[in-house]
Amino acid sequence: MIHANLLLILALFFAMALLYLLSQRWKISYPIFLVIGGLGISFIPGIPPININPDIVFLIFLPPLLFEAAWYTSWNEFWKWKRSILLLGFGLVLITSLAIAYFSVSIIPGFTLALGFLLGGIISPPDAVAATSVLKGVDMPKRGLTMLEGESLVNDAASLTVFRFALACILTGQFVFQKAATDFIILSVMGVIVGLVIAHILYFVLRYWAKSSSITTPITLIAPYLMYIVAEQFHWSGVLAVVSGGLFLSFRSNDFLNYHTRLQTKEVWATVGFLLNGFVFILIGLELPVIVEGLEGYSIDEAINYALIISAIVIVARIILVYLVTFIPRLSPKIRKREKSPGFKLPFIIGWAGMRGVVSLASALAIPLTLSNGEAFPHRNLILFITFIVILVTLVFQGLTLPIFLKLLKVEEIDYHVPFDQQKEAIHLLLAKEAVLFLDNKYSKEMADFETIRRIKEQMERSIRATEQTVAEQKQQVASVRKLYKKIMLDLTAFRRTELHKLRATKIYDDEVLRDMENNLDLEEARFYKH
Repeated sequence: MIHANLLLILALFFAMALLYLLSQRWKISYPIFLVIGGLGISFIPGIPPININPDIVFLIFLPPLLFEAAWYTSWNEFWKWKRSILLLGFGLVLITSLAIAYFSVSIIPGFTLALGFLLGGIISPPDAVAATSVLKGVDMPKRGLTMLEGESLVNDAASLTVFRFALACILTGQFVFQKAATDFIILSVMGVIVGLVIAHILYFVLRYWAKSSSITTPITLIAPYLMYIVAEQFHWSGVLAVVSGGLFLSFRSNDFLNYHTRLQTKEVWATVGFLLNGFVFILIGLELPVIVEGLEGYSIDEAINYALIISAIVIVARIILVYLVTFIPRLSPKIRKREKSPGFKLPFIIGWAGMRGVVSLASALAIPLTLSNGEAFPHRNLILFITFIVILVTLVFQGLTLPIFLKLLKVEEIDYHVPFDQQKEAIHLLLAKEAVLFLDNKYSKEMADFETIRRIKEQMERSIRATEQTVAEQKQQVASVRKLYKKIMLDLTAFRRTELHKLRATKIYDDEVLRDMENNLDLEEARFYKH
């Protein structure tokens, strides 16, 4: 049995890799392709039904995905647009949950308000991975990307809190608003405290004890699970614990990561994040036929109608609310003076980018199979079915049309933003000039005595002159020269790698030395592929 399950999981990972390659070839966002691919795989004869234990869904998938999102969040950008992010993250989730709760009760026979809030908490948070994947390679104003990524950190906590209270209400049959509000504040604050306390402990371990990448990288993988489990053990917010702890460790990462651990940790987390995200997206497609078979008391036509109506409510409500969140605060003269108007195009794009994904799926699958008294959880399969359809509709329909809207609307950068290449050139020039001063101050005697040491300064000065000349050229020339420079350097790297392989065949040099040289070429090549 274990071998069969393991073989199935490995086969799914392999299928996921193939689907990702196809998505890259056909230039379709990989979450969309994985969902459609998973649905197609589920119809292959002989494929066993995929059933996941609800109790382990949150534990396996959420902590590392939240930690990764927090780690790569720009705290400066997050703080700059904190008002809009918090309004989007908390306001949209709460109002969307309210709208879904009352609409679902009005259209679904036998649906209670508590079940409506449960459904609202599940499908209210958009998925940042899906949005950023769709927007990759498309010109999107930086303000919009920052808001989408920042919103995802906040709305996960808000939606899971709504989910938790609605589930408790259904299981116990009781709901007192004052107690719920107090519990929300306690679990939120204590969740943040737990995350920061554990992050501080891990920080001291990583900074003063763990000096090897073979230790540092595993600790970063353990960290989100440790934060989440400890917080949940005390019935506090594991989500906020992971987010707060991840933000702190990311902010202080320069204190404990050297070049080797940074490279290794980045690659390991990129792999883990892709595997977990991809596996969840492919599960969305795989699980749908299982949920359809489990529908009881509803025909497939009725369930589809309910799901499509709620999908439309989710999409329209988000667009309306994004406009309200954007323009109501601008009634204040201070805000109008401090922030440029986003216009009407960007809010529509942010609203249309509300694709549902990982968190919604994890929440839906985490609904218990039975109530406290042992009875079947009411309408569980219908809630799951609606959730899956909402994910499919928003992910596929909105995901495929989002780049089209961006091109049609021609959304331009609103705030002044220096292009990445220009920023990198300016930093390179600044560091090079400071490095020359450093050499003059600390190694002047050594440079006078040794030709090899003097060449270091000469090389830095040549780099400074080349950068200054590049900056002085016209923008059009800069782009063409930079492209040619990149092509030549990549050709040189490829040539040197070929020559290195020829040296390996001579068996004159140690393999360890050759591997180290090849690693240097890999790092050099990677530098030219960034931005």
